[in-house]
Amino acid sequence: MVDSLLPRGSLVIYLTILLAMILQIFPLPDWAIQLRPQWPLLVLIYWSMLFPNRVGIFTAMIVGLFVDVMLDTLLGQHVLAYAMAIYIVITTHKRLSLMHVWQQALAVFMLLLIERIIMAIVLGMTRGQTTDIYFWLPPFIGMLLWPLLGLLFRNFNRKLRLG
Repeated sequence: MVDSLLPRGSLVIYLTILLAMILQIFPLPDWAIQLRPQWPLLVLIYWSMLFPNRVGIFTAMIVGLFVDVMLDTLLGQHVLAYAMAIYIVITTHKRLSLMHVWQQALAVFMLLLIERIIMAIVLGMTRGQTTDIYFWLPPFIGMLLWPLLGLLFRNFNRKLRLG
């Protein structure tokens, strides 16, 4: 019944997004909390590069809203950041998909950095908080994880024939 309602592979896409949101709130030791990559955004970037018609700005906004609620942040903060990053991915997805994996990792770093910049602006404007060096580490971690994440999802895509 589900297969008739959703395009092929959509359930896998949404389950990986759900897993990424669970990883975002998974308990970590105090020293590792600041090193946590932006899992939902990494997964959204991958799927929107591969399927820009299925995973678009609306999906990014919904995921951002859920992340805002889960992390108890200002409502709309992740919505704005995710929507802007996914808009860039969708407009450049053909170029991004032709890049080598390390070039993609640098592009993903820039997208994750945009998210961090938006977060810093929102935190500065609403709470008067300034950021420290640890605030800027997740884009680096995400860049380093990108090749592994891409390999994992590429295997999903081949085994399940999503596209």
